[in-house]
Amino acid sequence: MPGGPSLPQERRLVTAVPGPKSQELQARKLAAVAAGVGTTLPVYITRAGGGVVEDVDGNSLIDFGAGIAVTNVGNSAQAVVDRASAQLAAFTHTCFMVTPYEGYVAVAEQLNELTPGDHEKRSALFNSGAEAVENAVKIARAYTKRTAVVVFDHGYHGRTNLTMGMTAKNMPYKQGFGPFAPEVYRVPVAYPFRWLTGADNAAAEAAAQAIDMINKQVGTENVAAIVIEPILGEGGFIEPAKGFLPAIVEFAKANGIVFVADEIQTGFCRTGQWFACDDEGIVPDLITTAKGIAGGLPLAAVTGRAEIMDAAHAGGLGGTYGGNPVACAAALGSIETMKELDLNAKAQAIGATMLPRLRAMQEKFDVIGDVRGRGAMIAVELVKPGSKDPNPEATAALAKACHAEGLLVLTAGTYGNVLRFLPPLVMPEHLLNEGLDIIEAAFAGL
Repeated sequence: MPGGPSLPQERRLVTAVPGPKSQELQARKLAAVAAGVGTTLPVYITRAGGGVVEDVDGNSLIDFGAGIAVTNVGNSAQAVVDRASAQLAAFTHTCFMVTPYEGYVAVAEQLNELTPGDHEKRSALFNSGAEAVENAVKIARAYTKRTAVVVFDHGYHGRTNLTMGMTAKNMPYKQGFGPFAPEVYRVPVAYPFRWLTGADNAAAEAAAQAIDMINKQVGTENVAAIVIEPILGEGGFIEPAKGFLPAIVEFAKANGIVFVADEIQTGFCRTGQWFACDDEGIVPDLITTAKGIAGGLPLAAVTGRAEIMDAAHAGGLGGTYGGNPVACAAALGSIETMKELDLNAKAQAIGATMLPRLRAMQEKFDVIGDVRGRGAMIAVELVKPGSKDPNPEATAALAKACHAEGLLVLTAGTYGNVLRFLPPLVMPEHLLNEGLDIIEAAFAGL
């Protein structure tokens, strides 16, 4: 029996989690796979679709992770399967840089149309989010003839050498892997919950501090790009205080700096809009996308102003697999599904269900310091009661309790104290509420 939307939308536990067959596979994994490749929950999946994943033991788990915001349209969405299957049967690869094909062009056209701004745009396709970020920096440097890159506290941009250097969190992403690429500079971000003088002051004060540091420590004339996630993902789903991003954009514009929005986790309806930048009307010079673009197949992109994108010389951008034809077909099916099902509205509905319930839990459980998010990108930050001290121990215990009850949840945060929720945007409401019931019971059992 295949997975996809036809899979029964129910939580079903027939063994402990993980079950015996998953444990056998985990033993094989430990013997065969490099130890550096970790696993959040070692249940081995055979089928998935809608709001559930089914493992080798026959357990059906509610999925609040979506493969880290990848299966926004659900696993094996019909249009993704149909288009990718047809392409798979036609040809699997030629390399777009050798003999091109329409699918790549069609995906670029869709990205140019959907991303913020009505200016003339170009796109280039790659394999992963880190590749997209790295190429955005290359393009910005080619355009500006400058070298410095400015990033932000709590930011995450990938696992390549350059993007590790751009990433704020040391463990597990950077520890032992240096030295990192030079000319990367980090400045403060407006983190409302943790801003020392209060959330109301965060936007103005953080922007002023960031701009001052750039002026004094880097020199605006040396900055090629400012790169930021409109909602910081691995850092803990931090939504910068309103006004912060527009101030940074204005500074970049005034000083000839390329403003890059890293929308790899936030893009494609995840926040209830096509892109998180749309919330404050931000129009980035370049935008990087991946994760939700292709329904689970590896694809990434840089899209931006034509004059900036065209600054790189012919042959300067690319890669053997970038814009693979099967992944491009899947992306066209994914975008088709997002439009047909109005997944922006579905993401907004998920947020409208989750946020009030989580805020009610915050009133009951003093371990919850903050509830935040937009659309279907929601998080709770856990603290030691009576303080704002991070509580990673409680976070780990909560995740473990949810996993045992058949709810797949992820953690995040610079301090390891954030539970993050990324349900597929096709998640049925009854499973969403059942998942929230499990979370509330887990808090009650702490």
